[in-house]
Amino acid sequence: MQHKQSLALDRNALEAVVARVLEQGGKAGATAAEAVVSVDNGLGVTARLGEVETLEYHRDKGLGLTLYFGQRKGNASTADLSDSGIAEAVAAAAAIARYTAEDPYAGLPDAALMASDYPELDLDHPWDISAEQAVELAQRCEAAARSHDARIVNSEGASVNTSRGTVVYGNTHGFIGGYTGTRHSVSCSVVGEQDGAMQRDYWYASSRLADALGDVEAIGRRAAERTVRRLGGRQLGTRDVPVIFESDLARSLIGHFTAAVRGASLYRKASFLLDRLGEQVFPDFLALREEPHLPRALGSAPFDGEGVATQARDIVSGGVLQGYVLDSYSARRLGMQTTGNAGGVHNLSVSHGDLDLPGLLREMGTGLLVTELIGHGINMVTGDYSRGAAGFWVENGEIQYPVEEITVAGNLKEMFRGILAVGNDVDTRGNIRTGSILLDRLTVAGQ
Repeated sequence: MQHKQSLALDRNALEAVVARVLEQGGKAGATAAEAVVSVDNGLGVTARLGEVETLEYHRDKGLGLTLYFGQRKGNASTADLSDSGIAEAVAAAAAIARYTAEDPYAGLPDAALMASDYPELDLDHPWDISAEQAVELAQRCEAAARSHDARIVNSEGASVNTSRGTVVYGNTHGFIGGYTGTRHSVSCSVVGEQDGAMQRDYWYASSRLADALGDVEAIGRRAAERTVRRLGGRQLGTRDVPVIFESDLARSLIGHFTAAVRGASLYRKASFLLDRLGEQVFPDFLALREEPHLPRALGSAPFDGEGVATQARDIVSGGVLQGYVLDSYSARRLGMQTTGNAGGVHNLSVSHGDLDLPGLLREMGTGLLVTELIGHGINMVTGDYSRGAAGFWVENGEIQYPVEEITVAGNLKEMFRGILAVGNDVDTRGNIRTGSILLDRLTVAGQ
């Protein structure tokens, strides 16, 4: 069977499912209800050492619903979208609600915040590709990586993935809305060897448009280049030095920030940025702007997971924390209003300067370029940060040699304030869009 991304994703049918759920919730006695239904179709292939390793079609569907009986609520989910499946899920949610305690903060968002007349974001770009064509692309990607350098001795494979999904959300405020989006990717990971020591690295491209993925051979060569440059790695003695996080890793630093200003962390008092609203948390040249309506961007969405309209806003401006990341529940716990972030942020963009990565290396002079992070040694209450790392030692603005089996450590509050520059090499392959980040100082030690 030839896989087609035009497999039926009938938004009208999904809206009808949501409407039935809400209607049945009312008949079960619920004072309010919400439901989300999604369908996702896709194809994924992996080629390893020139042969097909995996080939998978998927067609997933699911329904999640919440019924509110005053301040009590019950949740249920099912993959059965038939009338009987819906009835069973509604009955289960109603039964669960009878046994839950009242929560004064539970409930739907304010009706006035529901999205209406939301923009067309151009998120749906199906890739009409057969399994045979996807296999060929994966094989070409891996072949380019394996033939790039004689030191590439093994492969973890190259993959091609494509998916197209529709999501519809509705609640008893009278809101039902949905949209369809695509996501395509090509990735490759290979292993290199030199003097008996081995290293692996990878590269990938991801976009809503297949044409934006670029040349698959270039992705394979990039994976090989990144692997080979890590061969001959050394350890470092303990020292405090400037550090650059390469752009795809810099995303994780900003992710720690968003986790610290997320509503659940704040009302649980489990954040190192507790009660910092209106205070300086980054240097005054830095801004973080949420842009949920960027056409074709991977993080774009017209409304959040509660139907609340998304909107562009500055979370950080002039280095000052301007707003939190809240859904309706956490907002009520904090005595505030939801920011339209049920489900997370949407295209959080970090301001940057004019320097590319080589320019940042010259700006740093002597220090460490981090290209891989290992482990999760972050204390979100204190901000203490310690992670295994690998990368390159830099002197006079030039890479000297690879380093491995090291640890980088600091405190996130000081790290954020110690950002010296953000590069213009912005990585747009995720929901956080940032260039490489130069920090004034971290402790680097051999493991």
